[in-house]
Amino acid sequence: MSVTESSLAARVEALCGDLSRVRAPRGVELNARQWSTEAPLRMLLNNLDAEVAEKPEELVVYGGSGRAARSHDALRAIVASLLQLRADETLLVQSGKPVGVFTTHEGAPRVLIANSLLVPKWATWDEFRRLEAEGLTMFGQMTAGSWIYIGTQGILQGTYQTFAAAGEQHFGSPDLSGRTILTAGLGGMGGAQPLAATMAGAAVLCIEVDPHRIERRLETRYLDEATESLDDALARVRAAASEGRALSVGLLGNAAEVVPALAARGEHFDLVTDQTAAHDPLTGYVPAGLDVDAAAALRRSDPDEYLRRARESIAAHVEGMLEYVRRGAYVFDYGNNLRGEAREAGVSEAFSYPGFVPAYIRPLFCRGVGPFRWAALSGDPADIATIDAELGKLFPDDPLLQRWLELAPERVAFQGLPARICWLGYGDRAKAGLAMNELVRSRPPRRRFRRVAVPRDRGDGRRLRCDRRLADPERARQRRGGCDMGERASRRRRRHRQLDPRRHGRRRGRHRRCGGAARAGAHDRPRHGRHQARRRRLRRRDRGC
Repeated sequence: MSVTESSLAARVEALCGDLSRVRAPRGVELNARQWSTEAPLRMLLNNLDAEVAEKPEELVVYGGSGRAARSHDALRAIVASLLQLRADETLLVQSGKPVGVFTTHEGAPRVLIANSLLVPKWATWDEFRRLEAEGLTMFGQMTAGSWIYIGTQGILQGTYQTFAAAGEQHFGSPDLSGRTILTAGLGGMGGAQPLAATMAGAAVLCIEVDPHRIERRLETRYLDEATESLDDALARVRAAASEGRALSVGLLGNAAEVVPALAARGEHFDLVTDQTAAHDPLTGYVPAGLDVDAAAALRRSDPDEYLRRARESIAAHVEGMLEYVRRGAYVFDYGNNLRGEAREAGVSEAFSYPGFVPAYIRPLFCRGVGPFRWAALSGDPADIATIDAELGKLFPDDPLLQRWLELAPERVAFQGLPARICWLGYGDRAKAGLAMNELVRSRPPRRRFRRVAVPRDRGDGRRLRCDRRLADPERARQRRGGCDMGERASRRRRRHRQLDPRRHGRRRGRHRRCGGAARAGAHDRPRHGRHQARRRRLRRRDRGC
């Protein structure tokens, strides 16, 4: 090994050798060759900071099994590549592993990432887990494998917007004072629920099976109080709601047991939802009757039995939520596939209640309103405070944003690099980005404020306004001919979707048996020759002929 290679290996080991101590570099000193590669390097390492990641030793950032890299060796290789990457090169990362560096140009992306992509016929859990066991893929979640996770704050304002939109739609006001919410899950994403609900003024009961997650939410001030008694938790929530006081209470328990029990007792809640990690029933959802340690033991010894019990519990969980639907509560799914798993377990009415996107968020997306996040690469919280103040001046007529900018500095604890997320309207993200550019350009000479990472959010309004899978999974299933992911539609339904990649997505032309080419379709005929007669007739009609 040459001196240069040994020096690089030492730098990589210092940055990510011990997974329990990974931390993004701070300050203005470069570790990589330029800021365009320093930024993704710091964001990647920030994802695995112990303040940010759920299980950094396993490279799990959030969402049960959402990873930042496929393996420790793959992480080392990514970091080494980022340290050496030049300003005219692009790194390709496939499911958490670097697979190539190409010479491109300075205007090209420095890193291109694709995670967990499978051909639909083979897009099943069994096939994915087989590939994962062989080290050929990983589950990147939405922001873990793309290196832009900023802790629970990343979903916090989106959850706040959802609760506020629900209040506006059902109760005539985004202020939920005096209202109650029932939910479950205090993980990397679900942990935002208690703080989002209290910021909206509600009293919320949050069920969580993992005591360590409850402790973490208490430490980071996302959760106000916690108890192991259901009656005690209910008494606290009812008292707060009657006083119009915002309060979040964490209850140690399993949602598959507690939600049906609350429904059977006739306990009323205004809003009911869930953010357990039901999208991954093997690693994310704990079956009823097991604590976290017993669940881990069963998962290792008999994964098939674990899945059977998990789906059975999910079915009971959803049955409890359906009882709330029948009682008149406003129930919605929060995108964790709880309904889909319940339907697989035999709950035919699982999709009787809507998802959060079509129910509350899609109208915002259709207006171009969506999340916008940034992180201060310097590590200085003052940089975030400066941007907060600037945004307050830029958008004085947005009451929800103004309330968020008022409450977030007081109540949102930074995890890892100081960061902020805001929901901004159509055109407003561009204004905010230009304002940040101006702040960097006009910094005082002694100011340490140098660079801000501004990634495109995984919930960008332009994408999710027409994302049929997130917006309404049941309708997406109907469009696929009644088949689930991994199944093939009938031949009759598939014929019109057979596309020719060589013809830019157009239909394949049918070839005659004699070998002659089929008659050119409308897509292939010259544009100026199409529908001329129809246009002429319309023009005559317009003239009154």
